Amino acid sequence: MMSEQSKVVVVTGGASGIGYAFVEYLARAGHRMVIADLRGTEEATARIRNQGLAAIGVTTDVVKRDDVEKMVEAASKEYGGIDVLVNNAGLFTTLSLKPFDRITEQEWMRVMEVNTLGPFLCAKAVVPVMRKKGSGRIINIASTTPIKGTPMMLHYVASKGAVIAFTRSLAKELGNDNITVNAIAPGFTLSEGVLQSGLHEKMPDTARKTSRTIQRDQVPEDLVGALAFLASDEAGFITGQTLAVDGGSVFL
Repeated sequence: MMSEQSKVVVVTGGASGIGYAFVEYLARAGHRMVIADLRGTEEATARIRNQGLAAIGVTTDVVKRDDVEKMVEAASKEYGGIDVLVNNAGLFTTLSLKPFDRITEQEWMRVMEVNTLGPFLCAKAVVPVMRKKGSGRIINIASTTPIKGTPMMLHYVASKGAVIAFTRSLAKELGNDNITVNAIAPGFTLSEGVLQSGLHEKMPDTARKTSRTIQRDQVPEDLVGALAFLASDEAGFITGQTLAVDGGSVFL
């Protein structure tokens, strides 16, 4: 997959966790990576380059328009354009499980800002570059939580439901530009951030394994194949879709 030519791929939140798994997998497949993150970009870029692979790092706050525009400028200057945008940056592991009426207005707005405004600003900045080239792929990282109606994290669930709706509507707007827009909805994944936060120890086992058809913990590497396919030329007639990659916990 994606073997037809080297692509320029921007991964937001790409310095660690699921984002870094995406970066490393696609870089090893021969693609030129742009690692955009709030912190850790230099270290992540060095890890990729030390493998003899192509990557640049751009420190980026996805809720700041100037940062996002500088990210696009850096990618265009280094590689001459952008083929794939992976909207992966989001708030999750720093959140605590709590009833909805204990979520403050400030916390609600911060989650919405990062998880919904971020993908909007990134798409808005990247689409003109893709239109100039005549093609592109936008892949949004959603979640299966809005499909399940997962309790105790209403702000996060609502934000990821918005990402799915965003994906569908943006796909309709960009179809004539030969730009596809799809989403991947992971299940609860034992990412680096989850393990460090201890969130996996607080999550009920039904959310982690036993509700799945494939009854084991999900890891970031379980997601890379779906990403590679949606970013490839072979997926050029697929748009507006949400692909659940969760071991068969939900069926869409």
